[in-house]
Amino acid sequence: MTVLDHRHQTAAVPGWQPGATGPRTDPAPLLPDDSPVRVLGTPALEKTDPALLRELYRRLVVGRRYNQQATVLTKQGRLAVYPATTGQEACEVAAAMALQEQDWLFPSYRDTLAVVARGVDPLEALTLLRGNAHTGYDPRATRTAPLSTPLATQAPHAVGLAHAARLAGDPVVALAMLGDGGTSEGDFHEALNFAAVLNAPVVFLVQNNGYAISVPLTQQSAAPSLAHKAVGYGMPGRLVDGNDAPAVHAVLTEAFERARSGGGPTLVEALTYRVEAHTNADDATRYRQDDEVAAWREHDPILLMERHLRPLGILDDTLVQEAADEAEALAARMRAEFHAEPELDPMSLFAHVYAEPTPQLREQAAQLAAELAAEAEVHH
Repeated sequence: MTVLDHRHQTAAVPGWQPGATGPRTDPAPLLPDDSPVRVLGTPALEKTDPALLRELYRRLVVGRRYNQQATVLTKQGRLAVYPATTGQEACEVAAAMALQEQDWLFPSYRDTLAVVARGVDPLEALTLLRGNAHTGYDPRATRTAPLSTPLATQAPHAVGLAHAARLAGDPVVALAMLGDGGTSEGDFHEALNFAAVLNAPVVFLVQNNGYAISVPLTQQSAAPSLAHKAVGYGMPGRLVDGNDAPAVHAVLTEAFERARSGGGPTLVEALTYRVEAHTNADDATRYRQDDEVAAWREHDPILLMERHLRPLGILDDTLVQEAADEAEALAARMRAEFHAEPELDPMSLFAHVYAEPTPQLREQAAQLAAELAAEAEVHH
């Protein structure tokens, strides 16, 4: 008998016995939903808090403008790179909003917007991508781990923190955010295995935007869905329309509550689409067609909210204008900050590397300090 048999054994399905021909265990609690969960355009919308819907809309609009302005700054050379989440804002915003203050977020390099929605200053969140100062924000201040550039390495980190919190009796849930490409990495599989075995309070959110840079999902995975992968590890898998912000919020809230109450991990697959290229170094027209992009633009998360909230009177012209004004104010702040040359301290290279600097680092720091002093003397 396996761990799975013990965990899901019921009177109706007592578990596999030697020589039995019936199911070894009941897979139903672990299988993904028949279709992606939706709230917009369904009866569930009228049961959703209007204040939550308005806040989701406001943050989507501000987040879209943030993506657009950061992309422009990259093209102007003000940022080294910016992996935009244009078209994926519902996942980014709803995920951060569903977390509680004591929880931890473990983002990938594409999740800058989720980091901002979590409470990190919008300019500090871009510091890493500007390339001038470490992570750019204090991870402990908002319980937000650094943006992870290596694919999926943040997933086992999330499991470790969640397991430690559980052992300490802290009501903490960790959220690991990944892309569909990250599910092809060993760290992803190891993280899910450990999470299930340890019953860690962690949730994995996979934003399936269809491509790992230029590789389509069909060339990455033969599984019926990425959420199905959860079954192999013994945790529930959920499917959600990743452009339906209240649906993403509802599914993740349920998964967080399950984890917080001792129910263990959940894998959530959000079906969404990366409207922009992978980064400014990518030409998406080489691997996808315009009509494919156009179809997803019609399923845009902001468009969906306006289409379904206006008829219910939840969204009106005043709120739309207020959100647009807030978004433009943020964009103006970003332009003002990033068009100014940063004042850099070369000696900061040696900070935060070791608690006790090595003799070699101390020697290098002294050498650099002497060179800087000599240069200053020349220009004096």
